[in-house]
Amino acid sequence: MKITKIYPLVFAMTFALQSGAYATNGYWAPGYGVKSKSIAGSCVAMELGAMCAASNPGSLVVVGNSFEFGMSLFVPLRGFTANDDASLIGPPMGPTSISPGEYESSNDFFLIPHLAYNQMLDDKSSLGIAIGGNGGMNTEYDSAVFRNFSNPMAPSTQASSPTGIDLMQAIMGITYSRKITEQHSFGITPVFAIQSFEAQGLQPFKPFSLHPDSVTNNGHDISYGAGIRIGWLGKITDRLTLGASYQSKMWMSKFDDYKGLFAEEGNFDIPANYDLGFAFKATPKLTLAFNYQRIEYSTVNAMANASDLVFMPGQTLLGTNDGLGFGWDDMDIFKFGLQWQYSSNFTFRMGYSRSDNPFPNSQALFNVLAPAVVRTHYTFGFSTPLSERFEFNMAFLYAPNEKVHGTNMNTGPQTGFLEMAQYELIMGLGMKF
Repeated sequence: MKITKIYPLVFAMTFALQSGAYATNGYWAPGYGVKSKSIAGSCVAMELGAMCAASNPGSLVVVGNSFEFGMSLFVPLRGFTANDDASLIGPPMGPTSISPGEYESSNDFFLIPHLAYNQMLDDKSSLGIAIGGNGGMNTEYDSAVFRNFSNPMAPSTQASSPTGIDLMQAIMGITYSRKITEQHSFGITPVFAIQSFEAQGLQPFKPFSLHPDSVTNNGHDISYGAGIRIGWLGKITDRLTLGASYQSKMWMSKFDDYKGLFAEEGNFDIPANYDLGFAFKATPKLTLAFNYQRIEYSTVNAMANASDLVFMPGQTLLGTNDGLGFGWDDMDIFKFGLQWQYSSNFTFRMGYSRSDNPFPNSQALFNVLAPAVVRTHYTFGFSTPLSERFEFNMAFLYAPNEKVHGTNMNTGPQTGFLEMAQYELIMGLGMKF
């Protein structure tokens, strides 16, 4: 690949990192590229384009020479409600609660690019590169959410406004894909990641940290790391194709500016995940697809450690190996897709996915910072050729509002709920050459 072709990819990776938040399963993207998202990410056994490498590296050698670029407008509506049912007799650190009311996060519009290129090396192998957003979390509440947790005798613990976090992840993969036989292909992708994180308004938790000055309001910190993804695509019959892929944990450098917030002194690896699925041609023009995906959040302490630890004076609960996290479990996601070639000028797609909750309701307190509670995605889209080489692709994603009700031992009997809904419009151009 010529070096001049790399510059746009580096620019796109930087742009993706600055974009803020993404349509999510937990904080994981449900699909990569316009076509993938139009079928809710159920593409591990399909050859939809160069961005397929993000789901299954084994498909690229079947895709052939291709280039694609796209942009999405993502609109997440998220927030929480604290009910007016707190008690005057509080938990060990005192009568604490979150002030009753409805809290809505600002910053509802995000632009997110993706870019991919695949070049055949010979009849049996190809080399490709793909860049896009893996996932993210973003909240910004205009009030000091945790002000009631502040110690009036310690000015450094007074909660500031706004309150929230900003996690952004951009991923670049370089894929080698090869046909083992005419029916089976294999791919391997070294994956490189950059992530950025910022926290605001968490001053009341500094006295409970191993590193009190590295808990909050330290601006954006950058972390780097890498992992590997492998994939297989097998055409079992003329009508049935199977696919499987696995991505290792991505070992990331630590967020040093937030080593007093995250477990393991700022460690925030990207969890391993795997996909299994099939595509079945019910008719020459109608293809049905299914994916099962598992994301292993439980392997990352910053995400998996319990968030319902009781804050008692003198305890160190943040920054340690077993310190407070978000209480997330592994996620199982089931994805269904349909592709219909209506005519030579239009191909329609639609999809549906359903997952379990990333965390139980007992973990709700700290997850006001990351209310990633959507479980269902509905998608549709289409492709239409603009010329013999170019096509236009569009997709729309809707995740209906979900709520998780809960309590926390640090807020006594007070109840409340987190909620989120998501909308995303994705457009892109594809090219064959």
